[in-house]
Amino acid sequence: MKQLLILGAGLVARPAVRYLLEKGGLQVVLADQQVDKAEAIIAGHPNGRAVRMDAKDETLLARQIAQSDVVVSLLPWTLHPVIARLCLTHGKHMITASYVKDEMQALDTPAREKGLIFLNEVGVDPGLDHMSAMQVIDAVRRDGGRIDSFFSYCGGLPALESNNNPLGYKFSWSPEGAMLAATNDGRYKEHGKVIEVPGDQLFKHYWLKSVPGAGVFEAYVNRDALPYLNIYGIDDAAGMYRGTLRNIGYCETWDFIKQLGLLNRKMMFNFDEVTPREVLANIVNCPGKDLRTGISKYLKIPEYSLTLKKLEWLGLLSDRKLKIGTASVFDMFAHTLKNRLVYDEGEMDLLVMHHEFEAIYPDQPRQRIQSTLIDCGIPGGDSSMSRTVGYPVGIAAGLVAEGKIAQTGVLRPVHPEIYEPILAECRRLGICFKERRSDLDADERSYWGD
Repeated sequence: MKQLLILGAGLVARPAVRYLLEKGGLQVVLADQQVDKAEAIIAGHPNGRAVRMDAKDETLLARQIAQSDVVVSLLPWTLHPVIARLCLTHGKHMITASYVKDEMQALDTPAREKGLIFLNEVGVDPGLDHMSAMQVIDAVRRDGGRIDSFFSYCGGLPALESNNNPLGYKFSWSPEGAMLAATNDGRYKEHGKVIEVPGDQLFKHYWLKSVPGAGVFEAYVNRDALPYLNIYGIDDAAGMYRGTLRNIGYCETWDFIKQLGLLNRKMMFNFDEVTPREVLANIVNCPGKDLRTGISKYLKIPEYSLTLKKLEWLGLLSDRKLKIGTASVFDMFAHTLKNRLVYDEGEMDLLVMHHEFEAIYPDQPRQRIQSTLIDCGIPGGDSSMSRTVGYPVGIAAGLVAEGKIAQTGVLRPVHPEIYEPILAECRRLGICFKERRSDLDADERSYWGD
């Protein structure tokens, strides 16, 4: 019986672990610093075992890897290079849901030489976005066409009935990750022109996007989309965009949050002694009591602005001490988000993924192809985010353990032998895309921001 080692019993682990246990024929070891979390997920299954482990303990980590056949890392991406090198040393396959960084890509040749699979970007975004995109792209190629433009959008949001705070967002993942991503540069291609979006302009450069069956959202660019022209094999496409979907008002609010300095990691305060109100007063140089006026002048917005009401709702205008000791303004804001923008018991999240392609065929009208996934969490059960990350990871791990993937090296799920069985199994589990096709007028020049 093959043994799978899963590192991390966090938010997305349960669907992956339970899928593999219920699949049968595999032994699953779930490792986490908090072994009680791992035990709760294993839930006494005879083919599962929970172990206590700190991933920073390389000796213990190496011992567990050496005893396994496939290693699945659901830990932060910063730990993946160490885990990957240990997998290389001990000759073990590895699965992650994280982006392929330079350190991982550098292991491609050594992994191939040892016949190992290091499969990355196999969650939801990245993951299902690649797989569903490549399924359409390969189908167009088989029919003799080519992709001239591909715009892809994805967002994890509160479901409508659980969207009950003024920011229109809740965290099913680390707030720190979202805060760091808020400073990313972006780049995409539209009508043959490359568009650069500096990090300080990220939330100023957005448009409204209507998604069939889901509603209207704000869309802003997600990192650099241009490498995917090559990864997807559509180098000659005139358009390539990867965007994040958020509820209306998100971009303006987060642009003001950045302007206000709430992502500052260098400005330190003793929060056992200083209140959030005093910190903001310090930032906007408004030592008096009229902080709302001070912030409105600093941001150049009206005092009745919705942004000020949101800051007040978050508790950032409060005189209540947070008791988090000496920390940065960034840490204070992360602590605030963790406590205010959370899912309560029974609340549901929503995952929206939407692709729009333009395909060109010989002697046929230009065609628009839309592929959309709309998935809600289960009340009292797994969130949509955990299912749409955990299931693809678990399915991929099962395929690798069973020797059903022939390719080796550092891989993404852009090959039919990988994406076809994963998407098919996801459909069986209720995660499926709806496709729409329509002809475009011969002289129509599409505008994806409508």
